[in-house]
Amino acid sequence: MTYPNIESAIFLSRPNRFIAFCRLGSGDVVRCHVKNTGRCRELLVPNCTVLLCKADNPSRSTLYDLVAVYKGDRLINMDSQAPNRAAMEFLPDLYKGCTLLRPEYTWGNSRFDFYLESSSCKRLIEVKGVTLEEDGHTFFPDAPTLRGLRHVEELIEARKAGYEATILFVIQMEGVTDFAPNDRTQPEFRAALRAAQDAGVEILAYDCIVTEQGMALNRPVPVKL
Repeated sequence: MTYPNIESAIFLSRPNRFIAFCRLGSGDVVRCHVKNTGRCRELLVPNCTVLLCKADNPSRSTLYDLVAVYKGDRLINMDSQAPNRAAMEFLPDLYKGCTLLRPEYTWGNSRFDFYLESSSCKRLIEVKGVTLEEDGHTFFPDAPTLRGLRHVEELIEARKAGYEATILFVIQMEGVTDFAPNDRTQPEFRAALRAAQDAGVEILAYDCIVTEQGMALNRPVPVKL
């Protein structure tokens, strides 16, 4: 997946979850839409370098989307829509023989990110973007997520109903060591993932090649439950 019209800027402040103020190379301060409603406190620190994507619609109240940030030398994509876009490109290669890949599929009481069919199975797939990193270790979630718990529980029920099921953690950066549930934020999420694994739900984590122009899934990362 790629972005058009990328510009580098300096992050100044984030008055709420949706808005940030950044300084362009020209010196102009612009109001931006933050494409991630998570806390991201360890990422959006004053004077860090961020990447902005200029909007196509000139009448928008925010003319830029904030899509990525440099954490030291590491570029981290923080666009919450990017994991699904990148997964859409990657899944047919991951599951050879895919004959149907449908986004936004409702089953039970949940809407899952993808429904995939092949000659041998029907599979529900939930994608979770990961931006929280500490010394090469990555974690999810960065804030409690009841919706995420519900998705895991529904995938267990889907397995009982005969579906294959996958939770795919898309780590929005490259070169990390491993992935684990974030016990400090939500210990219940680890317990739910363990129950899902025991029920036959596939739990995967992949890092990404992140550039200033886009992001693509790269390689599997060890999952520590």
